[in-house]
Amino acid sequence: MHKPYYSFNQYLQENFGEKLYKLSLETGCTCPNRDGTLGTGGCIFCSAGGSGEFAERAITDVNAQIELAKLRVQKKFKGEHYIAYFQSYTNTYGDVKTLRRIFFTAAENDCIRAISIATRPDCLPPEILKMLAELRERIPVFVELGLQSIHESTAQRIRRGYPLSVYDSAVKNLHQIGISVVTHIILGLPFETREQMLETLQYVGNSGADGIKLQLLHILRGTDLETMYRNGTFQTLSKAEYIGILCDCIELLPENTVIHRLTGDAPKSLLIAPAWSANKKDVLNSIQKAFRERNIQQGKKHLSVY
Repeated sequence: MHKPYYSFNQYLQENFGEKLYKLSLETGCTCPNRDGTLGTGGCIFCSAGGSGEFAERAITDVNAQIELAKLRVQKKFKGEHYIAYFQSYTNTYGDVKTLRRIFFTAAENDCIRAISIATRPDCLPPEILKMLAELRERIPVFVELGLQSIHESTAQRIRRGYPLSVYDSAVKNLHQIGISVVTHIILGLPFETREQMLETLQYVGNSGADGIKLQLLHILRGTDLETMYRNGTFQTLSKAEYIGILCDCIELLPENTVIHRLTGDAPKSLLIAPAWSANKKDVLNSIQKAFRERNIQQGKKHLSVY
């Protein structure tokens, strides 16, 4: 299949020689936006599960989590090797000794070939960076940074809790210790224009981020965003709007930027809107169709083939 971007699957084939499946795990960390350090409600779009509804619970040790997660995905993936993906909340916001034990134990598991850690740019103090540098000596490490938008008005509106300069410093510090940076961006945040979304993509593409996760804004049950949505304060993107913006985003990125995700899915039990996003297969097919049509119209060469 031809794809006009550098896909994560292609990256894995080139760097690991095989496809790897992410196992969603937990460290048991919370978030400074929830424990009172910055706030108690979290970002306005974040569910009670801290974006980790598909993750195994941290009530078990990490090897037990890995085995449970493998059982969960066994119908989807028949390979033998995985990425340990610490997904829920802020996975560098905790005691460094505890986190070291969790990450290094995962790294020693024979089925794990890489570790991916979701966190906030403002939760990477020197002792955590030192630990991550030591972890990187044993296994490839991705750190996923929740940026969402470069615009200060949006950052305040969603209660992100840190300025853009903190993201820039985090990228620099992680690169200095040889860790790949994956930046999370949400398309369709309240009151952002198409131009603002594209400005965010262009900035991140120029920031040195190795990869990007593009996420459609979901309205989830129980969030402050749900209240805003039900009050009619803003509207979510239509499928056509999202795909059009997504195509523009892909064209703005450097060719070597790895696209880890084109959209995203929410638990159907929590999803309020947009309803069209619940049919992920249809969404992905529509995205690929739009890419093909745009390439035909513009005569672009494909950046990757696999």
